[in-house]
Amino acid sequence: MDRPKERADAARNRQAILEAARKLFAEEGAEAATMDRIAAAAGVAKGTLFHRFGSRAGLLHELIAEGALGLMEAVRSGPPPLGPGAPAGERLLAYFDAMTRLIADDIEISVAYMAIPPHPRAEEIHAFWSAHLTALLHEVRPDLDAEVVGGLLLAPLGGELVPHLVRAGQKDRLLQAIRQLVQSVINRPA
Repeated sequence: MDRPKERADAARNRQAILEAARKLFAEEGAEAATMDRIAAAAGVAKGTLFHRFGSRAGLLHELIAEGALGLMEAVRSGPPPLGPGAPAGERLLAYFDAMTRLIADDIEISVAYMAIPPHPRAEEIHAFWSAHLTALLHEVRPDLDAEVVGGLLLAPLGGELVPHLVRAGQKDRLLQAIRQLVQSVINRPA
């Protein structure tokens, strides 16, 4: 996300706020991470937080966008297998590993984000994921409706099972199950 050049103190404040928010969400959950608590943890005035992000939704949008846009860049131009240059099946597995980790590593932010209106660039970001998955699935399994199957593979990551497993300390189990699901689609039946 391109943004205008920031003053050094504004950039430090922005980074401090994002780090404090991530930490509070991770340690205390979505409900406890209030704007008051985030401002205090970041060492800034509450007004600075609202001036910078506009609202709790704006802050969540920024937190979600950092990971999503970073993953998009890795898919476009990062090293294989997530980036170009690896076989489609390997790229699919790498993408789902990365997306699952992105959600699971910041599960409380993901849960809080699900309760607010979508990010202003949500359609663009979702269209990117859809096109990426559709192209890879079409290459690996041209016999499938790649667009719908891609959407179906992504759907569980937005469901209730993900936070349940992560909060229960079963992130590795989740990662393995998503990998198994994707692998089952990649493998053409005999």
